Amino acid sequence: MSSPEIASLSWGQMKVKGCSTTYKDCKVWPGGSRTWDWRETGTNHSPGVQPADLEEVVRKGVKTMVIGRGMSEALQVPASTVDYLKKNGIDVLVLQTEKAVAEYNALAAQGVKVGGVFHSTC
Repeated sequence: MSSPEIASLSWGQMKVKGCSTTYKDCKVWPGGSRTWDWRETGTNHSPGVQPADLEEVVRKGVKTMVIGRGMSEALQVPASTVDYLKKNGIDVLVLQTEKAVAEYNALAAQGVKVGGVFHSTC
């Protein structure tokens, strides 16, 4: 199964190819996507993305994880979260969301088992 292309990104809106939902924040993985609801794990801009936010995508067998920190990079990514991915043998890229989406789409187009979590506002 391949990772779906992120078809569009603008402030507060993301669309994933093959999915009718418009996301504010989303998680993507080979074969699927869904809303990234921060309330599920108590995520806030600081301390930011927690391993619990990534576990679902990690379980899909991704080899690379792309984390979009927001348009103005307000979303933090603690070293402990990066360490969690590395300990699971997963390469990680932490980027501003527009750059993250471009990188994710490039990896997906190359057939890499890539997953991501993307914040589409601040």
